[in-house]
Amino acid sequence: MATFRFSAFADEYSKDFDEQIKGLLENDLHLIEPRGIDGTNISDLTSEKAMEVKSKLDAAGIGISALGSPIGKIKLDDDFEAHKIKLRRTCEIAKILGAERIRMFSFFMPKDCEDVSVYRDTVIARIGEMLDIADEYEIKLCHENEKGIYGDTPERCLELLKAHEGRLGCVFDPANFIQCGVTPFPEAFQSLMPYLTYMHIKDCVRNGTVVVAGTGIGCIPEMFALLNRTVEGEMVVTVEPHLKVFAGLADLEAGEKTKMKNNAFETSADAFGAAIEGARMCMPRTAVLK
Repeated sequence: MATFRFSAFADEYSKDFDEQIKGLLENDLHLIEPRGIDGTNISDLTSEKAMEVKSKLDAAGIGISALGSPIGKIKLDDDFEAHKIKLRRTCEIAKILGAERIRMFSFFMPKDCEDVSVYRDTVIARIGEMLDIADEYEIKLCHENEKGIYGDTPERCLELLKAHEGRLGCVFDPANFIQCGVTPFPEAFQSLMPYLTYMHIKDCVRNGTVVVAGTGIGCIPEMFALLNRTVEGEMVVTVEPHLKVFAGLADLEAGEKTKMKNNAFETSADAFGAAIEGARMCMPRTAVLK
């Protein structure tokens, strides 16, 4: 049986890092996947700022599940040597923060490309170079499926994971697959589950609009149930709200105020809390939460 640990992208609660910590604790979360810190991307922090972040997290009793980096979110004709320098710097930040994982991507494909398989060898080789750098720091790179990159289908994700067997981690995001026209469960999830490092919890409806987990077509409860039956040990699930904040919603309503209209919330705090609650509601009753 799996032991589930909840994490979150708290920059969707607030840009302010102190407020992010407040939002995590208000929702009984003790892990974060830091991405934006006081308006700065995690990969661009100074060492001094990273040490400040580490100190605040330690004081609040909050750990880091992974760094939500933008590594690999570049085009193939961008400056890859400069990007490797950025990766090295991100690894240095991870070491300061005590993080063991970095989320990454597999490069944006050229627009209107009819056959991305022609870039397979290049993508695999570049990820290999990135893994070599991460290995120097004893950091695990974890690939996320994202729309428009090489690994935006289960088949191509599997190609990358098999090419770097045992080295490259897998982050499974159901909503991202749906937005690429892929049904995430059961086939896609089952094919990637042997490589699964952790999950991003983001649900959406068929037109790609992100909604609270369990209210879309991402089959998140079914995924949790399968993990609960088959996985031994810890499984991190990182909530990525991506819900619409409509600050003027209450002012437009007559009579009793409603904070939620499908995926629209009055404040970021409301959206963040609903995303966490929705993800927890998707858990099997027998699941162990830590």
